[in-house]
Amino acid sequence: MGPPTETTLTLPAFDPRQVPVVARDDGLPRVPVERLGEQDLRGWFARPPVWTPEIRAEPRWVDGPPKPAAVLVPLVWRARPTVLLTQRTAHLPTHAGQVAFPGGKLDAGDAGDPVRCALREAAEEVGVAPEWVEPLGTLPVYATGSGFEITPVVGLVRPSGPWRPNPQEVAEAFEVPLDFLMDPRHHRHHEVDWGGVTRRWLSMPYDDPQGQRFIWGATAGMLRNLYRFLLAGAAAMIRA
Repeated sequence: MGPPTETTLTLPAFDPRQVPVVARDDGLPRVPVERLGEQDLRGWFARPPVWTPEIRAEPRWVDGPPKPAAVLVPLVWRARPTVLLTQRTAHLPTHAGQVAFPGGKLDAGDAGDPVRCALREAAEEVGVAPEWVEPLGTLPVYATGSGFEITPVVGLVRPSGPWRPNPQEVAEAFEVPLDFLMDPRHHRHHEVDWGGVTRRWLSMPYDDPQGQRFIWGATAGMLRNLYRFLLAGAAAMIRA
């Protein structure tokens, strides 16, 4: 049998919600989001603090060359800042039904620019108008088990209208408080043997009135890297 094609990519044959939690991070400090301002974020991305991304790549479970992609990590700057996420529709060929950032593969019109790709995809998927977004910078590329090399583009978002999910791609758009996601007490570590490889990942389940939002895998991994980046920036700010 040949390597899987994009149209046959599915989740690995286990339910991530049922995989036991092997560790939690109750001992790590939270990011003091309530003390952060827009100028802090702009400054940290312009002059990054010393930090190390925690997760750069997942074990591959498909063959073939990597596919460049980009996502927008939308920091919606409300009185209590949030992160905008999507629930992908169940019929998509990759990562169907998962919680994800708005984003997708770079296409010819993006001219190799992940920022352009992330803004385009966010507009197409959830109606985030480009003029609502102030791109701050990027986090390190994150390689997924499904063969994507994703550049996370972090942006400050000030919406002047409602989210408009594209029903072809997005079942629902929702927001999770940034302070919840930047508190490692909510970061859970999972481990499972699948395909002869021990696979580890994070989850950050969040309960809202619509039910539990099970944030896991690549999305949780990129959020963990954002946590490490913001923690380093906040620590440098406190020392100063």
